[in-house]
Amino acid sequence: MLKEFKEFAMRGNVMDLAIAVIIGGAFGKIIASLVNDILMPLIGLLLGGLDFSGLALKVGEASINYGLFIQAVVDFLIVAFVIFLLVRTMNKMKKPEPVAAPTTKECPHCFTTISIKATRCPNCTSQL
Repeated sequence: MLKEFKEFAMRGNVMDLAIAVIIGGAFGKIIASLVNDILMPLIGLLLGGLDFSGLALKVGEASINYGLFIQAVVDFLIVAFVIFLLVRTMNKMKKPEPVAAPTTKECPHCFTTISIKATRCPNCTSQL
């Protein structure tokens, strides 16, 4: 059983996933700092010093902190947008994949799809 676990853990995709999780955690801290320390104070300044985290509703002894929920939604939207911009930028930097050569063509007489190497259409028997 130990040998099977070792084979499972050392497969390439498991190691890739582990590395991705570690890098993702570190990257998450960077994005969280960007949102909390740079963007949210600027957004609060633009909205006249509004701080969502202080908004709450008292119901008897309970306190419903809907401001924290609004803050979490705004944080999520900013993080999602930043990740979208990063992925979009990385996709633009990636080289386009080469276009594969066509393997089929269309018969000019019956418009059937045939092999590109064909010299006669198998459907209408026309010479190509």
